[in-house]
Amino acid sequence: MAEASDVSGGGGGEERGPAGPSPESVAPGTAISRVQLLDTTVDTFLQKLVAAGSYQRFTDCYKRFYQLQPEMTQRIYDKFITQLQASIREEVSDIKAEGNLEAVLSTLDAIVEEGKDRKEPAWRPSGIPEKDLRSVTAPCLLRQRDALQRRLQRQEAENRQLADAVLAGRRQLQELQRQGQAQWQAWQTLHGGQKDLAAVQREPE
Repeated sequence: MAEASDVSGGGGGEERGPAGPSPESVAPGTAISRVQLLDTTVDTFLQKLVAAGSYQRFTDCYKRFYQLQPEMTQRIYDKFITQLQASIREEVSDIKAEGNLEAVLSTLDAIVEEGKDRKEPAWRPSGIPEKDLRSVTAPCLLRQRDALQRRLQRQEAENRQLADAVLAGRRQLQELQRQGQAQWQAWQTLHGGQKDLAAVQREPE
C-alpha cells in the first residue's frame, strides 16, 4: 500500500475541492468571476501543497516508523492531509465571510462590466488634489443644489396655494359678516316699523 504512493499521487488522502475553472480550461473571451478565480487559486494552492508534502517525503521523515508500521503510516498521512486541507478551506471560508468577499468581488465584477460599455475615458487623477477634489465633489454638490431648488419650488408652490386658500377664507368670512350685518339691519328696520305701528294703534281717536 505504501509502495503505491508517490510524489505525483500525494497519497490516498488527497482531497480535491470543487473544481473551479482554471485559466487554461476557459475559452478565450469568456469572463471568469473573481469569486471563481479565488476558489481556483485555493484549489491550486492545495494541490501544490499536497504535492510538496507527498507521501514519499512523509515516509522519508519517519523511516523507522514506516518500516515498522507501513499501513499505519499510510493512514496517518491520509488523515493528516485530509485534516490539513479541511482546515485551510475552513480558514479561507471564514476570511471570505468576515470580509464579505463574495459580495465585494461580485460588485467589482459588475463595476468592470459596466465600465466596458462606457464610451468616455475613465477618470484619472490629475495630480492636483484641489482640482481632483472639486471634480469629485462638484457634481455631487450640484445635484444637491438642484434637489434643494426643486424642493424649494415645491414648497413655494404649496405656500402660494395655502395663501390663496387663506385669502379665499377671509373673503368668504367678510361676505358672511356683510350678509349678517345686512340681515341685522333689516331686522332692526322691521322691528322699528312694528314699534311705530303699535304706537299709532295705541293713540286715542
